[in-house]
Amino acid sequence: MQLSDFEAMSFDCYGTLIDWEAGLSAVLTPWARERGLDLTGEELLTEYSGVEAAVEADRPHDRYPDVLARSMRLLGDRLGAEVTDKQAARLARSVPDWPAFADSHDALAALSKRVKLIILSNVDRASFAGSNTRLGVEFTSIITAQDVGSYKPSPRNFDALAAEVSRLGIGPGKLLHVAQSLFHDHVPAKRAGLPTAWINRRHARPGWGATPEPPAPVTPDWEFPSMAAFAAAVESASPRTG
Repeated sequence: MQLSDFEAMSFDCYGTLIDWEAGLSAVLTPWARERGLDLTGEELLTEYSGVEAAVEADRPHDRYPDVLARSMRLLGDRLGAEVTDKQAARLARSVPDWPAFADSHDALAALSKRVKLIILSNVDRASFAGSNTRLGVEFTSIITAQDVGSYKPSPRNFDALAAEVSRLGIGPGKLLHVAQSLFHDHVPAKRAGLPTAWINRRHARPGWGATPEPPAPVTPDWEFPSMAAFAAAVESASPRTG
Protein backbone atom coordinates (compact mmCIF):
# COMPACT_ATOMS: atom_id res chain seq x y z
CA MET A 1 0.00 0.00 0.00
CA GLN A 2 1.38 3.36 -1.11
CA LEU A 3 0.17 6.91 -0.50
CA SER A 4 -0.28 7.20 -4.26
CA ASP A 5 -2.82 4.33 -4.30
CA PHE A 6 -5.85 6.34 -3.16
CA GLU A 7 -8.63 8.02 -5.13
CA ALA A 8 -10.09 9.83 -2.12
CA MET A 9 -9.10 10.94 1.36
CA SER A 10 -11.49 11.58 4.23
CA PHE A 11 -10.45 14.04 6.91
CA ASP A 12 -11.35 14.73 10.46
CA CYS A 13 -11.48 18.51 10.80
CA TYR A 14 -11.06 19.55 14.44
CA GLY A 15 -7.63 18.72 15.75
CA THR A 16 -6.44 17.81 12.25
CA LEU A 17 -7.20 20.86 10.10
CA ILE A 18 -8.61 23.30 12.67
CA ASP A 19 -6.82 23.90 15.99
CA TRP A 20 -9.66 22.95 18.29
CA GLU A 21 -7.44 22.90 21.39
CA ALA A 22 -6.60 26.55 20.81
CA GLY A 23 -10.26 27.28 20.21
CA LEU A 24 -11.40 25.53 23.37
CA SER A 25 -8.62 27.07 25.44
CA ALA A 26 -9.55 30.57 24.31
CA VAL A 27 -12.81 30.17 26.24
CA LEU A 28 -11.98 27.65 28.96
CA THR A 29 -8.72 29.19 30.20
CA PRO A 30 -10.14 32.66 31.03
CA TRP A 31 -13.09 31.00 32.73
CA ALA A 32 -10.79 28.78 34.83
CA ARG A 33 -8.67 31.75 35.87
CA GLU A 34 -11.76 33.76 36.79
CA ARG A 35 -12.93 30.89 38.99
CA GLY A 36 -9.51 30.49 40.62
CA LEU A 37 -8.94 26.95 39.36
CA ASP A 38 -5.38 25.75 39.84
CA LEU A 39 -5.04 23.84 36.55
CA THR A 40 -2.59 24.14 33.70
CA GLY A 41 -3.95 24.53 30.18
CA GLU A 42 -3.16 20.89 29.46
CA GLU A 43 -4.87 19.71 32.64
CA LEU A 44 -7.95 21.73 31.75
CA LEU A 45 -8.13 20.20 28.27
CA THR A 46 -7.71 16.71 29.73
CA GLU A 47 -10.57 17.30 32.17
CA TYR A 48 -12.73 18.60 29.35
CA SER A 49 -11.98 15.74 26.96
CA GLY A 50 -13.81 13.05 28.89
CA VAL A 51 -16.80 15.29 29.54
CA GLU A 52 -17.39 16.12 25.89
CA ALA A 53 -16.97 12.51 24.76
CA ALA A 54 -19.56 11.42 27.36
CA VAL A 55 -22.04 14.08 26.26
CA GLU A 56 -21.65 13.07 22.61
CA ALA A 57 -22.25 9.42 23.48
CA ASP A 58 -25.25 10.17 25.71
CA ARG A 59 -26.90 12.77 23.44
CA PRO A 60 -25.98 11.78 19.87
CA HIS A 61 -28.73 13.87 18.26
CA ASP A 62 -27.75 17.14 19.96
CA ARG A 63 -26.21 19.75 17.69
CA TYR A 64 -22.56 20.46 18.43
CA PRO A 65 -23.12 23.95 19.92
CA ASP A 66 -25.47 22.33 22.44
CA VAL A 67 -22.82 19.66 23.15
CA LEU A 68 -20.26 22.38 23.84
CA ALA A 69 -22.54 24.30 26.19
CA ARG A 70 -23.59 21.18 28.09
CA SER A 71 -19.98 19.95 28.30
CA MET A 72 -18.80 23.24 29.80
CA ARG A 73 -21.56 23.15 32.43
CA LEU A 74 -20.67 19.56 33.34
CA LEU A 75 -16.99 20.48 33.47
CA GLY A 76 -17.90 23.20 35.95
CA ASP A 77 -19.81 20.66 38.03
CA ARG A 78 -16.83 18.30 37.96
CA LEU A 79 -14.38 21.01 39.02
CA GLY A 80 -16.72 22.73 41.49
CA ALA A 81 -16.72 25.99 39.53
CA GLU A 82 -19.71 28.02 38.35
CA VAL A 83 -20.46 28.29 34.63
CA THR A 84 -22.83 31.09 33.72
CA ASP A 85 -25.24 30.89 30.81
CA LYS A 86 -23.17 33.57 29.07
CA GLN A 87 -19.96 31.54 29.44
CA ALA A 88 -21.61 28.35 28.17
CA ALA A 89 -23.05 30.26 25.22
CA ARG A 90 -19.63 31.72 24.44
CA LEU A 91 -18.16 28.24 24.02
CA ALA A 92 -21.20 27.05 22.07
CA ARG A 93 -20.84 29.71 19.40
CA SER A 94 -17.02 29.77 19.30
CA VAL A 95 -16.36 27.15 16.61
CA PRO A 96 -16.21 29.57 13.62
CA ASP A 97 -13.54 31.52 15.55
CA TRP A 98 -11.27 28.50 16.01
CA PRO A 99 -8.10 28.98 13.92
CA ALA A 100 -6.97 26.75 11.09
CA PHE A 101 -3.52 25.25 11.44
CA ALA A 102 -1.11 27.28 9.33
CA ASP A 103 -0.43 24.40 6.92
CA SER A 104 -3.99 23.17 6.40
CA HIS A 105 -5.03 25.24 3.39
CA ASP A 106 -1.90 24.69 1.31
CA ALA A 107 -1.79 20.97 2.09
CA LEU A 108 -5.46 20.46 1.18
CA ALA A 109 -5.09 22.54 -1.98
CA ALA A 110 -2.18 20.36 -3.10
CA LEU A 111 -3.98 17.13 -2.25
CA SER A 112 -7.14 18.23 -4.08
CA LYS A 113 -5.20 18.08 -7.36
CA ARG A 114 -4.71 14.33 -6.86
CA VAL A 115 -7.67 12.96 -4.88
CA LYS A 116 -11.23 13.70 -3.84
CA LEU A 117 -11.42 15.34 -0.40
CA ILE A 118 -14.15 14.33 2.06
CA ILE A 119 -14.87 15.75 5.52
CA LEU A 120 -16.08 13.45 8.32
CA SER A 121 -16.55 15.80 11.23
CA ASN A 122 -18.03 15.78 14.73
CA VAL A 123 -19.84 19.10 14.37
CA ASP A 124 -22.98 20.57 12.81
CA ARG A 125 -23.28 22.01 9.32
CA ALA A 126 -23.33 25.66 10.40
CA SER A 127 -20.23 25.32 12.58
CA PHE A 128 -18.31 23.56 9.84
CA ALA A 129 -19.31 26.21 7.30
CA GLY A 130 -17.56 28.79 9.46
CA SER A 131 -14.45 26.64 9.67
CA ASN A 132 -14.49 25.92 5.95
CA THR A 133 -14.23 29.64 5.30
CA ARG A 134 -10.92 29.54 7.18
CA LEU A 135 -9.73 26.46 5.28
CA GLY A 136 -10.61 27.97 1.91
CA VAL A 137 -10.91 24.62 0.13
CA GLU A 138 -13.80 22.98 -1.73
CA PHE A 139 -14.55 19.46 -0.51
CA THR A 140 -16.18 16.80 -2.67
CA SER A 141 -18.39 15.73 0.23
CA ILE A 142 -19.06 16.94 3.77
CA ILE A 143 -20.46 14.58 6.40
CA THR A 144 -21.18 16.00 9.85
CA ALA A 145 -22.47 14.51 13.07
CA GLN A 146 -25.67 16.43 12.44
CA ASP A 147 -26.14 14.53 9.15
CA VAL A 148 -25.51 11.14 10.73
CA GLY A 149 -27.24 11.60 14.09
CA SER A 150 -24.23 10.39 16.04
CA TYR A 151 -20.70 11.40 16.97
CA LYS A 152 -17.44 9.62 16.31
CA PRO A 153 -16.24 7.13 17.48
CA SER A 154 -19.67 5.65 16.71
CA PRO A 155 -19.43 3.17 13.83
CA ARG A 156 -22.52 4.86 12.34
CA ASN A 157 -20.35 7.76 11.21
CA PHE A 158 -18.01 5.44 9.35
CA ASP A 159 -21.00 3.60 7.86
CA ALA A 160 -22.15 6.97 6.50
CA LEU A 161 -18.66 7.56 5.10
CA ALA A 162 -18.71 4.16 3.39
CA ALA A 163 -22.09 4.91 1.85
CA GLU A 164 -20.85 8.25 0.50
CA VAL A 165 -17.70 6.67 -0.92
CA SER A 166 -19.84 4.09 -2.70
CA ARG A 167 -22.10 6.83 -4.06
CA LEU A 168 -19.06 8.63 -5.46
CA GLY A 169 -17.94 5.46 -7.25
CA ILE A 170 -14.68 5.13 -5.31
CA GLY A 171 -13.43 1.58 -5.44
CA PRO A 172 -12.67 -0.72 -2.49
CA GLY A 173 -9.39 0.11 -0.78
CA LYS A 174 -9.15 3.49 -2.52
CA LEU A 175 -10.07 5.65 0.50
CA LEU A 176 -7.54 6.80 3.11
CA HIS A 177 -8.83 8.26 6.38
CA VAL A 178 -6.66 11.08 7.73
CA ALA A 179 -7.01 12.31 11.31
CA GLN A 180 -5.35 13.42 14.52
CA SER A 181 -7.50 11.66 17.13
CA LEU A 182 -6.80 8.01 17.79
CA PHE A 183 -9.92 7.89 19.99
CA HIS A 184 -12.43 9.51 17.63
CA ASP A 185 -11.02 8.35 14.29
CA HIS A 186 -8.26 5.76 14.08
CA VAL A 187 -9.78 3.11 16.35
CA PRO A 188 -13.21 3.13 14.62
CA ALA A 189 -11.71 3.62 11.15
CA LYS A 190 -9.53 0.56 11.59
CA ARG A 191 -12.53 -1.41 12.82
CA ALA A 192 -14.29 -0.33 9.62
CA GLY A 193 -11.37 -1.72 7.60
CA LEU A 194 -9.93 1.60 6.46
CA PRO A 195 -6.26 2.44 6.04
CA THR A 196 -5.38 5.54 8.07
CA ALA A 197 -2.80 8.30 8.28
CA TRP A 198 -2.18 9.88 11.67
CA ILE A 199 -1.54 13.62 11.68
CA ASN A 200 0.10 13.66 15.09
CA ARG A 201 -0.28 17.35 15.88
CA ARG A 202 0.70 16.68 19.51
CA HIS A 203 3.93 14.86 18.66
CA ALA A 204 6.01 17.30 20.73
CA ARG A 205 3.70 17.22 23.76
CA PRO A 206 2.92 14.41 26.19
CA GLY A 207 -0.61 13.31 26.99
CA TRP A 208 -3.79 13.32 24.95
CA GLY A 209 -4.97 16.92 25.38
CA ALA A 210 -8.59 17.50 24.38
CA THR A 211 -9.09 13.96 23.06
CA PRO A 212 -9.56 10.96 25.35
CA GLU A 213 -7.03 8.17 25.43
CA PRO A 214 -7.90 5.51 22.81
CA PRO A 215 -9.87 2.61 24.30
CA ALA A 216 -7.79 0.01 22.46
CA PRO A 217 -4.35 -0.24 20.89
CA VAL A 218 -4.30 1.02 17.33
CA THR A 219 -1.55 1.34 14.73
CA PRO A 220 -2.16 3.80 11.89
CA ASP A 221 -0.60 2.89 8.56
CA TRP A 222 1.29 6.20 8.40
CA GLU A 223 2.22 8.91 10.89
CA PHE A 224 3.13 12.53 10.15
CA PRO A 225 3.71 15.52 12.45
CA SER A 226 1.73 17.92 10.25
CA MET A 227 -0.49 18.25 7.21
CA ALA A 228 2.44 19.81 5.38
CA ALA A 229 4.55 16.70 5.94
CA PHE A 230 1.67 14.47 4.88
CA ALA A 231 1.03 16.40 1.65
CA ALA A 232 4.74 16.34 0.84
CA ALA A 233 4.83 12.57 1.31
CA VAL A 234 1.84 12.13 -1.01
CA GLU A 235 3.57 14.30 -3.60
CA SER A 236 6.77 12.26 -3.31
CA ALA A 237 4.90 8.98 -3.67
CA SER A 238 2.92 10.07 -6.72
CA PRO A 239 4.14 9.26 -10.23
CA ARG A 240 5.70 12.16 -12.09
CA THR A 241 3.89 13.35 -15.19
CA GLY A 242 4.93 15.52 -18.11
